[in-house]
Amino acid sequence: MAVLSQSTSLSFISTRNDLTHPTRFPSSLSFRRPLAVSSRLNSSKSSDAGGSLSPDNGDLAYHLHHDFSPHRRRRGSPVFVTLPVSFVARDGRVTRPTTIIFSLRALATAGVEGVVIEIWWGLVERNEPRVYDWRGYRELVTMARTCGLKVRVVLAFHQHGSGPDDPNWIPLPLWVLDEMDKDQELAYRDRFGRRNVEYVSLGCDILPVLRGRTPIQVYADFMREFRDTFRSLLGVIITGVQIGMGPGGELRYPSFSFQKPELAFPRGLGEFQCYDKYMLASLNASAINIGKHEWGNGGPFGTGSLMQNPEHTEFFRNEGGTWNTEYGKFFLKWYSDMLLLHGERICREAETIFRGTEVHISAKLAAIHWHYVTQSHPSELTAGYYNTFDRDGYLPIARMFSKYGLSMCCSCFEMQDALMKRINPHGSPEGFLRQLLLAARLCDISLEGQNFSTNLDDGAYSQVLKMSNFYTNGIEKRPFSFNFVRMDKRLLEPRNWNRFTHFVRQMSTGNIFRARLNSVGEIQLKITPVAAEVGLLYQLYQHY
Repeated sequence: MAVLSQSTSLSFISTRNDLTHPTRFPSSLSFRRPLAVSSRLNSSKSSDAGGSLSPDNGDLAYHLHHDFSPHRRRRGSPVFVTLPVSFVARDGRVTRPTTIIFSLRALATAGVEGVVIEIWWGLVERNEPRVYDWRGYRELVTMARTCGLKVRVVLAFHQHGSGPDDPNWIPLPLWVLDEMDKDQELAYRDRFGRRNVEYVSLGCDILPVLRGRTPIQVYADFMREFRDTFRSLLGVIITGVQIGMGPGGELRYPSFSFQKPELAFPRGLGEFQCYDKYMLASLNASAINIGKHEWGNGGPFGTGSLMQNPEHTEFFRNEGGTWNTEYGKFFLKWYSDMLLLHGERICREAETIFRGTEVHISAKLAAIHWHYVTQSHPSELTAGYYNTFDRDGYLPIARMFSKYGLSMCCSCFEMQDALMKRINPHGSPEGFLRQLLLAARLCDISLEGQNFSTNLDDGAYSQVLKMSNFYTNGIEKRPFSFNFVRMDKRLLEPRNWNRFTHFVRQMSTGNIFRARLNSVGEIQLKITPVAAEVGLLYQLYQHY
């Protein structure tokens, strides 16, 4: 097999040309001109509304290939797969295009709807403000298009990885880090003064601290540039855009880090992130406004240590905990309201920027479930979710998403209470998820599920089906899709691959599965080599 060289990368920097020109692939892969794929799940157009088609492709061939039927759309839940972060290198170029092509072909034969591509702020706007480098992501989207796959993108405004020693580490843009070095208060701080640079502190959302622009303006400019750069594919190939709103892309404070699981799961209480000067200024103003000046000097006392039993803390304990006093309620409401205001500012910008493009916008919440059966839910409180045994902290967020037309994304769909109880009796992923799904149903918003772990067994896949049915079953069939996170060598092991392809068929309920074995974006692919190609792909991933 011919090996693709790095010279195949396209040079797209701050351009807005139409993406109808195919990426240069080696002749050994024998690609033909791809079909244009129209939005199905996330488009506001109905199947007879005349979706956007390329002039050189016939409507008949298009509908035969994509099986556009009302019955099919009404049943089944499409599956997307998140691609490896390393598919785009730190210099913004696509890496190992041979592996990428085989990955996309394998996913297409498995019948998935499309792929999820994370577009990192730290790569695209890396060196200077308003200088954007989209070339690697443009090429990746074009590859997916050629393979007949839809694309969802995640606009990731946070750091990825734990630090420079992490091979997949992607920090915030260098020019942003420079500003954070000049003004140390742009980073979140906890009560010990420890800074967190995963995400710019929301306390300065509307202050011009990033070279004359506010963080909200910077995020909006990035979204606008993305829209204009990929305009020809929005609602056609790119059917969804998830907007990052915090660490891990989730609407939350960095009270803990999934980069260091031992500090977060399964018992971490988390730390309140309200000690940078911008957050403290807001807290102080709120306290003065109600005549309680002494409440505005910092976060609560008696919150214990990170790994402490909440029952041994003054603030979080079930009986007599400060969280349930007048002061505790004041602080927790201010803390959660700041997070909600941050989300609303970004939702407002995103809705305005993507209005009329027919892409579906979404945002992600964190699945924090390891203190769910306690009264105070401490790990949720420190993350910014004011959710306790007698207060619903997720319904206000769902209402906000509904107001701006966003769908909600959340992970841990594969997690089971019976297994969790063995290691953490205070946790309940199923209880947490049911509460979140009910909030989504009440607010009539669509849902995107995800897995937390990447190595799923039969029981885990069955749990995903169970929780997705919990959301979709009812008189009205509510839109649901699943993002598998993420493609790696474990997924390609024969037993895991068989489980995954079976899961895709189950999610489709037999109606939306497309066995594209002979026509994958007009790629010539026979049935017999499929297993061999997946095996070869597994070998490629061994060295990735």
